[in-house]
Amino acid sequence: MPELPEVEALAAYLRERAVGHTVERFEVSSFSALKTYDPPASAIAGLPITAAGRHGKFLDVGLGDEFHLVVHLARAGWLHYRDAFKSPAPLKPGSGPIAIRVRLDDGSGFDLTEAGTQKSLAAYLVRDPAEVPGVSRLGPDALAVSRDEFAERLQGRNGQVKGVLVDQEVLAGIGNAYSDEILHVAKLSPFALTGKLTDEQIDTLFAAMREVETDAVARSVGMKAAELKGEKRAGLRVHARTGLPCPVCGDTVREVSFADKSLQYCATCQTGGKPLADRRLSKLIR
Repeated sequence: MPELPEVEALAAYLRERAVGHTVERFEVSSFSALKTYDPPASAIAGLPITAAGRHGKFLDVGLGDEFHLVVHLARAGWLHYRDAFKSPAPLKPGSGPIAIRVRLDDGSGFDLTEAGTQKSLAAYLVRDPAEVPGVSRLGPDALAVSRDEFAERLQGRNGQVKGVLVDQEVLAGIGNAYSDEILHVAKLSPFALTGKLTDEQIDTLFAAMREVETDAVARSVGMKAAELKGEKRAGLRVHARTGLPCPVCGDTVREVSFADKSLQYCATCQTGGKPLADRRLSKLIR
């Protein structure tokens, strides 16, 4: 799933490549992907792309003076920039993984795609990004929140620290992959309770969050969209590295699996050498 660093990099790439160009055509192949009907998709034809930014993990493309295309790429969504399209013909409904195509006046443009059968990519044409329910509920951005607000929000939502970190209403931008990385750097168990964290642990966690996210943004921004997934994988310490050695201590990276996702951690670095039970309802080591 694209998280804060990748979405920031996609926004930066669009600022470099697409801002200043005019939308020639906005095509929808997957009608379930476009969640709004007012304004209609035809309203943005002829408008310039004026800005590109993000709200947490939401990509925000400014269109003219009035509209925004706000996109949540979900688990399997991505943005593919095309310097040229193979055919001028409009997309047909159900065109493979392509959900939405934006054609620009210089012949370039971008596709919003989603792999797999579980379609969760969501796009919104709105006049104000706050009209998007997911945006309006976001907590402070992970790269903008102060240490004191971070502590207040973390301890105000008592629960396992992994789950609290990925709650977008608590902090915006952190997902499954980078939360694993942050907790590894902070040397904290994913199941540590936020209400029991000491001031020192909160300081360490805040510093780890800033380090991991800032480093990932620095590595990602400036890269082409097609290169970002590989860069993300190359920079991970424990996430998606089950069975491989921890880069810090050499212990084997372990996994806890849930119904639809998993987390990775190092027992030596994070849990005092004790493996976490790999069952959702088992007694969890803290």
